[in-house]
Amino acid sequence: MNIRIALLSGDGIGPEIISQAVKVVEAIAGKFNHKIRYEKGLVGAIAIDKAGNPFPDETFELCKRSDAVLFGAIGDPKYDMDPKAFIRPEQGLLAMRKKLGLFANIRPVFTFPSLIEKSPLKPEIIDGVDFIVIRELTGGIYFGEPRGRSEDGNVAFDTCIYTREEIERILHLAFQYAKKRSGKLTVVDKANVLASSRLWRETAQKMGKEYPDVDLDFMFVDNAAMQIIQNPKRFDVMVTENMFGDILTDEASVICGSLGLLPSASIGKLTSVFEPIHGSYPQAAGKNIANPLGTILSASLMFNYAFKLKDEASLIYLAVEQSLKQGIVTEDIANDNPKTTSKVGDWIANYIESN
Repeated sequence: MNIRIALLSGDGIGPEIISQAVKVVEAIAGKFNHKIRYEKGLVGAIAIDKAGNPFPDETFELCKRSDAVLFGAIGDPKYDMDPKAFIRPEQGLLAMRKKLGLFANIRPVFTFPSLIEKSPLKPEIIDGVDFIVIRELTGGIYFGEPRGRSEDGNVAFDTCIYTREEIERILHLAFQYAKKRSGKLTVVDKANVLASSRLWRETAQKMGKEYPDVDLDFMFVDNAAMQIIQNPKRFDVMVTENMFGDILTDEASVICGSLGLLPSASIGKLTSVFEPIHGSYPQAAGKNIANPLGTILSASLMFNYAFKLKDEASLIYLAVEQSLKQGIVTEDIANDNPKTTSKVGDWIANYIESN
C-alpha cells in the first residue's frame, strides 16, 4: 500500500516523540510491504516564529493532500506567559480542526495490566477499564462568537453555540461506535443549567429512537467527572461537547498511570489527524526523556482508522504492551533504570521487525 503521511511535529517534545513514531511506522512498512512518503509541515509556536501564522496555508495544503496526519504537540512558554499575545500557538490547533473539518475527537481510555500500580486509583477500580470518549471538536465555546473583552478590560466573554446539525453529526458517530462495542452510550451535558446542553439532550433523545439496540443514558458533567474516578468501568462509549470533552478526557488519562500513554484520533470531512493527548512539555524538550508511547499508539490508531489495516495496528499495540511489561519505559513510568525516548522507540521498532 502506498501511504502519504504529513508530519506536524509542532513544539516542545513534539519533534522527539514524532521521530519515535516514524521509527515504528517504518518498521511496520518494512514488515507488511507498505511504501510510506513523509512530508513535514509547521504548526504552533514554531510556525508563528517562521511563518507568522500558527497554521500556515502551506501546512493546510499538505494535510489535504496526505492520507493521514501524525501530530506532536503545540505550546511554548513565551506565549503561555503572555496573556496579551495576539497570536497564540493554540490557534493553530483550532484552525487545523476547523479547516480540516475534524468534528470528532476519539480518545480511548484503557489500562495496561503491567501498569495498574502506577495509577493513583485503586487497582480494583481501574483493572479492566476500557471506554471511549467521543468529543465534539469544532463547535461550542472554543469557537463561538461573539467573544472578547470590554473596553475597560474588566469584563470578558465567550459564547457557547451549537447547531442541531453539529450535534446530530457527532451523535450519529457515537451511536455507531456504541453498536460496535457493548451497545451502551452515555451523553454527558449540563442540561439543568445550559440551553446548549438542553439542545444536546433533546436531540439525543430523539435520535435514540433510531438506534433501539443502543442503551442510551444521560449524565451531568459534574457527575461524570466523579464517576470517572469512582466507577470508570460503568462507561463504554461517552459523547460530549467540546469543552466538557477536553476536561473529562484529561481527567480520564490519569487512570492508565501516565499522561504520556494515551492516543487520540481526530476525524471528519478531510484528512484525519492522530496525536497523543498530552501537551508540548517544554521543560523536557531536547532532553530525550519524554514518553513516546502515546504518539506510537496514535500511529496504531492511524493504521486502524485511516487505512483499515488492523493487523498493523494490533502489532504496534502489542509491541507497546511488551515494552511496558519488560520495563522499557521512560522516567515518568520507571521507578529505576528509565530508558530514553529514543531507546524506547528503538526497542519497539526492533520488536515489530522481529515478530
